[in-house]
Amino acid sequence: MPDLTIKFKIVTPECTVFEDTIDQATLPVAEGEVTILPNHRSYIASLTPGEIMVRKGKEEILLSTSGGFIEFNNNELVVLADTAERAEEIDLKRAEEAKVRAEKLKEQAVTMDSEEYAAVAAAIQKQAARIRVARKHYTKRGMGLGE
Repeated sequence: MPDLTIKFKIVTPECTVFEDTIDQATLPVAEGEVTILPNHRSYIASLTPGEIMVRKGKEEILLSTSGGFIEFNNNELVVLADTAERAEEIDLKRAEEAKVRAEKLKEQAVTMDSEEYAAVAAAIQKQAARIRVARKHYTKRGMGLGE
């Protein structure tokens, strides 16, 4: 009988953010989104800033990422993320404030070189992803946003 689970691990340079056996994962990739199910063909892709949704039974686990790489092979999914955090760990107010600060920096684009501009744009994408994930988490649990 084929295995109907996936060994999943998401790591950053600092730590292992999440590791468990799961049923499926949906991840943001350069082409859009990909959902990995058990026995999916081998797959490697660039991870883009956004939301990672992992299902284990009826549980849905949300994570935010700023990018990285994914590799799936033999029912093992490894995510090497630049940054990643679970939805319940995101401070929504701080993420919104960081996004506003980054957007203000972006307005000064005339004085930035292309490298600085890319860094600011990446910061905006990262914070926007964190905000989306945190809002979805709070809403699903019937909690006030960021309270």
